[in-house]
Amino acid sequence: MPSDHSLDLQAELTRARAAVRAAALVTRAVQADLVHASTLEKSDKSPVTVADFASQAVVAATLSRLGSAVTAMVGEEDAADLRGDEASVRRSQVVAHARGVLGAELSEDEVLGFIDVGGHAPRPGGTYWTLDPIDGTKGFLRSEQYAIALALIHDGQVIVGALGCPRLPVGDGSDDEGVLMSAVRGGGASAEPLFRTGELRVIRVSDVQDPAKARFCESVESGHSDQDQSVQIATALGITTPGLRMDSQAKYAGLARGDASIYLRLPTRKDYQEKIWDHAAGLIVVEEAGGRVTDVRGADLDFSHGKTLAGNSGVIATNGPIHAAVLAAVTKVLG
Repeated sequence: MPSDHSLDLQAELTRARAAVRAAALVTRAVQADLVHASTLEKSDKSPVTVADFASQAVVAATLSRLGSAVTAMVGEEDAADLRGDEASVRRSQVVAHARGVLGAELSEDEVLGFIDVGGHAPRPGGTYWTLDPIDGTKGFLRSEQYAIALALIHDGQVIVGALGCPRLPVGDGSDDEGVLMSAVRGGGASAEPLFRTGELRVIRVSDVQDPAKARFCESVESGHSDQDQSVQIATALGITTPGLRMDSQAKYAGLARGDASIYLRLPTRKDYQEKIWDHAAGLIVVEEAGGRVTDVRGADLDFSHGKTLAGNSGVIATNGPIHAAVLAAVTKVLG
């Protein structure tokens, strides 16, 4: 991990929180402007595409404006897809929404330039941000759970994370939605309201010791994890409590604050490699909240293989005390 002299992790955490908060504003604006009842009926994914690009531009611009010492970013989007004549309408929508958060004076080229910041090619031993500007495409389109996930990686290890969940209940007794969870390696994990000022609260995973009393948190989309095997694993553990299903890294957020105790992402095919931006922010929030995250073989997730977790297979995240039992059940079911 970088020394205090080379990288101020608390300062980077503050910048990451601000960047995710700004991105949440732009995604909410796109959702209000472009997502309608007919969107899902027509399988129209253009609103989430606009939100993806605008969110990435806003995150990169905010980190830059706040003086982040790390300029490299591994993101999902590439502005080349917006530069052709055929993309003029979408480009205009992206630029307009980015300006809505960043300022009307921003030029089109500047917005596209901020999106291109995410084109960094990670190398072993490097230090870079990784971003999923909209994690949970269908959740976003359904106006259900989605997340903005930003993490700082150094030498294959996640050292800072900020996870914005615009539709997750704040959990402070109000009816408000929108939670921002964040963590720095060795400094614990916290949660705060995403869209308003509120107390920064330390969060902890559940204290469940008996696997049979645990609650699963799993994907809504069956293509993201083998749900039939999840049922078998729950049966092997003696779990009868209905699972908590939601899209995106909001599952990590639910695990980190004790809404559930187990999150499984089981391989749907042998050659699939998880993307680093799908897990980095969630992983550090759960681990710093006291939980445990490994792959299905029990190995720590290794972020030193570029854009994917090429050295790992699947993901098991738990509150910690029941991890060994869950891993044993997964091993038994997967054979």
